[in-house]
Amino acid sequence: MARAAEAAALGDHATALAIWGPLAHSGVPRAQNNVGACFAEGLGVERDTALALRWLTLAAEGGDAVGQRNLAALHFKGEGVEQSDAEALRLYRLAAEAGDAPAQDMLSWMLLESGEISAREEALRWADAAAEAGIATSMTRLGMMHHDALGVERDAAKAALWWSRAAEAGDPDGRAMLGAAVLLGQGVERDPARALDLLLAAERDGSTLAIPFIKAAQAAMQPEAVS
Repeated sequence: MARAAEAAALGDHATALAIWGPLAHSGVPRAQNNVGACFAEGLGVERDTALALRWLTLAAEGGDAVGQRNLAALHFKGEGVEQSDAEALRLYRLAAEAGDAPAQDMLSWMLLESGEISAREEALRWADAAAEAGIATSMTRLGMMHHDALGVERDAAKAALWWSRAAEAGDPDGRAMLGAAVLLGQGVERDPARALDLLLAAERDGSTLAIPFIKAAQAAMQPEAVS
């Protein structure tokens, strides 16, 4: 498995599959996941969602958390199987409970996006778990939840703190929201110049959340530029 992982890291999925294949056929869940993921993404083989579904189902049934997460993604997207948010949620929850941080992040997002008030507490819990594991998008989501009082009391300082952590971890949306907070002085010291730098950097990295605040930040800089 270590040799296969090294080959895959170098982009040599054909060599990795030559190792994973026999292991997958012998019932090793992580190897089954890896083979399924290659079929799902077309890595070293032709993309085949039916075979991806087959191998990822075996991996998930074998208790592999990554397999459960990857199978959840197929159900969420409706690739190789009928689209089902309910089945995706079930599988993401299994993987999340097993400690898979990306699954915790996705589960949190799905719960929050459901719009159900009763789901907010669980969404917050999984976002917190994923954030503590280093998932930047969950850090940004926690900032949003503290800012908008979703499942928790509104706390602008905590929102800014989570957005700061997200920005440091490289999430463009986290950087955008931190820029907005700095511009408005919400939970953090107001600083239009710093805000503009954050917002422009976030926009360059693809965050559309930065766009509505950039003109305001530029306008806030005008008195300083004239003086």
